[in-house]
Amino acid sequence: MRYFSAFLLLAAFWFGSPTMQAQLAMAEPLPPLSEEDKRNMLRQLVDESSVFRKNFTGFALFDPIAMRMLYEKDADKYYTPASNTKILTLYTALHVLGDSLPALRYIIQGDSLIFWGTANPMMLHPAFPMDTVALAFLRSRPEQLFFSPHNFQDDRFAPGWSWDDYQYAYQPERFSMPLYGNTVVFERSRVSSGFESYPSLFATAIAYNPRLNSRYARVVRRAEDNRFEYNSRALAGYSFRKEIPFRCTPELVARLLADTLGRPVGVLDLMRLEPARAYTLQTPLPDTLYRRLMQNSDNFVAEHLLLACSEKLFGAQRAEDIIAYATENLLADMPGELHWVDGSGLSRQNMFTPKTMIALLFKLYQEVPQDRLLSIFPAGGRSGTIRNFYGGREPYVFAKTGTLRGVHTLSGYIITAQKKILLFSFMHNNFPGDSYPLKTEMEKVLKWVAENH
Repeated sequence: MRYFSAFLLLAAFWFGSPTMQAQLAMAEPLPPLSEEDKRNMLRQLVDESSVFRKNFTGFALFDPIAMRMLYEKDADKYYTPASNTKILTLYTALHVLGDSLPALRYIIQGDSLIFWGTANPMMLHPAFPMDTVALAFLRSRPEQLFFSPHNFQDDRFAPGWSWDDYQYAYQPERFSMPLYGNTVVFERSRVSSGFESYPSLFATAIAYNPRLNSRYARVVRRAEDNRFEYNSRALAGYSFRKEIPFRCTPELVARLLADTLGRPVGVLDLMRLEPARAYTLQTPLPDTLYRRLMQNSDNFVAEHLLLACSEKLFGAQRAEDIIAYATENLLADMPGELHWVDGSGLSRQNMFTPKTMIALLFKLYQEVPQDRLLSIFPAGGRSGTIRNFYGGREPYVFAKTGTLRGVHTLSGYIITAQKKILLFSFMHNNFPGDSYPLKTEMEKVLKWVAENH
């Protein structure tokens, strides 16, 4: 204790002395890094990274106030973007749909009401509040109801999708009138109890198959119909839940609607119905739908937002048409050619450059209020697909991820310590193994950018 007291007296004398105070007063803070110093540091962090060297990496960092690229590495080369494609879908939907969405289109012929879907992804979707506009309308009409699939002029899968992923929840089918997210949930809450299904119509469509491999619990669907099978392990344990896309057909849509409405719904496979004679019901399009697109990286929402845009502009649902329209009209000023084939990024036929992503992010930055824009994107350490990375006392990264086997991308916005906003795009292709090392290396780079710009 005596030694500690002596130390305090010595420290007080030393730091309180006029000489020491003068020396401290003369000490100046370190000068800020020059632009050249920052570029050199980024070169070390990005170009010379031992992690990034194992694959193909593109990076671009842009200052939207100074209107100049702060750093780039292979930013004009093409990469598979995976779910970064959803940023193009978001931009297209914001322009074409705005804050409302066609909920249903219909005509009346005699004692029949013929209706068709508008690709509204919220209809009976368990993640959204019940959208009652179309359902209440159909329930109240005195006419006989007939569903027509005539306006769906596309394939259930987009070009380049994996054919054998049909029973995984991340690849629901595309259809003109999506219901329940085009997936069925089978759930068992107690040991040896049977399955409950949502929607309940599928409760009788599942059967035990003793030949299914029982190393782990499984529920599977046959490729071309809606017959589901489970193995013995699926009935063991305390709980089990499986979400599987169902096979979309006009007949199934009619049955699901009839079950919900409590009245018969028929199917009319008409070749064409004149849009000029049709009525359209509208429903609000909330930002919660855009947030699910971006934060949950929802492939189902992405694909049907594109189809909804096509329906609104052309009266028919064809992703190729709306992509061509957006490319030629909304995104004509993009640097480089857009190789864009779907709304979600599931296809490996999509190819963009980091410079393309920067240009797109800049258009969003110019056109959407900043608070709204950042609320739609995932926030580092807080929400969506980056809630476990890029964290801090306050989020400093707001960005969309993209992940396929051998692909990881991240494009979005950085809020720096000086409260500046910067745009960036990281694109990695052809890496073996897990993306975790890339994420931790990217976190070092983006944190340094946030602290030093």
